[in-house]
Amino acid sequence: MVEIDIEKELICYHCSQTCEETLWIDEKTFCCYGCKTVYEILSANDLCEYYDLDKNPGLQLKEVNDETFQYLDEKDVRGKLVDFDSDSFAKVKFFVPSIHCVSCIWLLENLHKIHSGILRTEVNFPKKSVSIDFNPSKVKLSVLAKLLCSLGYSPKINLDSDATGKQVVSSLVLKVGVAGFCFSNVMLFSFPEYLGIDQSEKALMRIFSWLNVGLSIPVLFYSGWDYFNSAAKCFRQRQINIDVPIAAGLLVLFVRSVYDIATATGPGYLDSFTGLVFFLLIGRWFQSKTYESLAFNRDFTAYFPLAVNKLTQNDWAPIVIYKLERFDRIMIRNMEIIPADSTLLNPFAYIDYSFVTGESKPVKVKQGESIYAGGRLIGTPVILVVEKKTSQSHLTSLWNNDAFKKIEESKFHKIIDRVAQKFTWAILGIALLTALYWQYADPSRTWLVLTAVLMVACPCALALAAPFTFGSMLRVFGKHHLYLKNADVIERMAAINAVVFDKTGTMTHGHAPEIKCNGEFSTTEMGRIKLLTGYSTHPLSKLIHSFIRQKTSESVSEFKEIPGKGIEGTFHGETVRIGSPIFTGCLFPLDPHAAHVVVAIGGNVKGYFTIKNSLRKNIPEMISRLGSKCVALLSGDNDGDKFQMQRVFPKDVSLLFNQTPQEKLSFVKAIQLQGKKVLMVGDGLNDAGALKQSDVGIAITDDTGVFTPACDGILYGDNIEILDKCLELARSASVILKYGFGISFFYNAIALGFAITGHLTPLVAAILMPVSSISVVGFSSVAVNFISKRKLSNIKHPIS
Repeated sequence: MVEIDIEKELICYHCSQTCEETLWIDEKTFCCYGCKTVYEILSANDLCEYYDLDKNPGLQLKEVNDETFQYLDEKDVRGKLVDFDSDSFAKVKFFVPSIHCVSCIWLLENLHKIHSGILRTEVNFPKKSVSIDFNPSKVKLSVLAKLLCSLGYSPKINLDSDATGKQVVSSLVLKVGVAGFCFSNVMLFSFPEYLGIDQSEKALMRIFSWLNVGLSIPVLFYSGWDYFNSAAKCFRQRQINIDVPIAAGLLVLFVRSVYDIATATGPGYLDSFTGLVFFLLIGRWFQSKTYESLAFNRDFTAYFPLAVNKLTQNDWAPIVIYKLERFDRIMIRNMEIIPADSTLLNPFAYIDYSFVTGESKPVKVKQGESIYAGGRLIGTPVILVVEKKTSQSHLTSLWNNDAFKKIEESKFHKIIDRVAQKFTWAILGIALLTALYWQYADPSRTWLVLTAVLMVACPCALALAAPFTFGSMLRVFGKHHLYLKNADVIERMAAINAVVFDKTGTMTHGHAPEIKCNGEFSTTEMGRIKLLTGYSTHPLSKLIHSFIRQKTSESVSEFKEIPGKGIEGTFHGETVRIGSPIFTGCLFPLDPHAAHVVVAIGGNVKGYFTIKNSLRKNIPEMISRLGSKCVALLSGDNDGDKFQMQRVFPKDVSLLFNQTPQEKLSFVKAIQLQGKKVLMVGDGLNDAGALKQSDVGIAITDDTGVFTPACDGILYGDNIEILDKCLELARSASVILKYGFGISFFYNAIALGFAITGHLTPLVAAILMPVSSISVVGFSSVAVNFISKRKLSNIKHPIS
């Protein structure tokens, strides 16, 4: 008899994850239906060689919704994505960040064996992209994207509306080009002077000198004019910035050169002047390009629904929101964002304008009245008529509304502002003293030394330290699905010493929960419950909606959702309430080890749903790593999960249940009064007040289309396990920034010493300026990447 070790840990054959739910096929184990489905697809198409190229090459999958990519078949969207399109041939390129090994390349380049509509695929591994040639008559673009997603290679689709294909040459690049052209020609005309010209050719030297003046004029009045304009504005406002010493150096260099040439006392320093502007602009261009690469992408395609339902030929079809036209009819469901200024067709609607005004109290809008873009529908779905086209800039500004900004200002911004001003005044003083000394010691070198001092001591590197350190960290967080509002949030995260958690939707999720219906409900009643819960975005409502199979054609009136309590609606005069026992009037005892959603119909409790949620992966380990920082768990539900939470949290952590949104806010405020810096982590539905009150509010979400503007960041639910590591990274960013400040001060001290003693020319000083900036930016980027890889090296993210 063969003994089987039933305690042996089972590993998924496809993705190598531990099998919490074991599925068997061909004597192989799989952790979920997604991994099992991929194996079946590969096996059916004789592609199991995929598993021979690398050990466990696959990725754990999520369920793919049939409608996820339906909007890709819309004509305007398709036109933006495909590189070539005809009746029998089309070409598209998808960005697929989950490509990670040779197995991925092999599988993606053999997609033609899986679907006959795919003609050829080519993978660009460094860019994580796959180019696909396909036959549009055999496979739709949406089906193509869904196939990639089902195999574990979900494409990241960018529907940027400004991709017109036209190349617009920036003003800065033109200025660099003009300065470079003039600099090279001034150098050419100055060669006779460099090589030593015969005294008999004085006339030729004068011609070359005046040609240099002519070439320097466009450099002064076009390429370098921004420095003078900035300095002039500062003087008018009685302030000073880092452009003042630069403008002063350029002006004295140009004026002295023209004076020397006009009086025939020398050739001037126009080669240094034009070269100085050229290298300064290169430094500015480098800065702008790096800022661009670090820009935190928060366009509406990332945080707002990509598509809404539009009435087309008596049917509702998805359309991307920026393609909406005036007079289009759209349907908005509960908790969805209104994408454009519209007119209401329904009798009334409740709109939450907290995205726009910061006021969370819903506003009642009557039929025929206007609803503004950025509002969020609370209640029954409504039909709107679009009055204005969607404004992307308006939508992207909603999350950054001043109403949701924390009062505390960035201390590093304050430091940089103060240091930059004092530093600039100090440099002007040092430059004046240096000029007086050299005027006495060697008047011929006064202007060059003065200009070199003004150039080399520019605090550009100091000003770049903070944005590039925090910008690099923003990019790291984004890679791990933590999206922060701005760089200041990182600074506040570094000071966090108290963490408060919500429970439902935050600590727990609805992946394969155990749901039981207790009570006698008719088919009609179950249909009404399904309809009502479908209007809510609460995690428990979603679970019940998916659990119930009965449907109803009835319509609901007077729909309400009370945060922290439940939902209610009226069907033919009969009120249905779904929610907490107190909200529904339930008096009989319930199982204390489970969450309950009670249903009351016509004022009488008819039954309840028992839901045993599963804890998110690696939560206990994350809580353990947080240690004493974890101070409380606040839940709006009953204490059914109290026993489970007691096993997760330390004994000294407060576990509070049946908490209203106001009680959550008050608890956070009480902790802050004790001198604590609080991080609130919630699902954003019943925690808006607490998220706004906290020093940092992180909304945990499994649906990027539903979030609260009061939060400072959005973290995908499956990645909550890295929360403690993100706090450590934020503290590391502050340390790296301080080192960056040190490097900047060290550079300025050394370079200034050489400039004062006359060992630096203005041209060399101009070259050193971007070099110093590059050194600070390089150090910040390398340090951030090194620290992040060390702390997050073992994190594996699911396909999102």
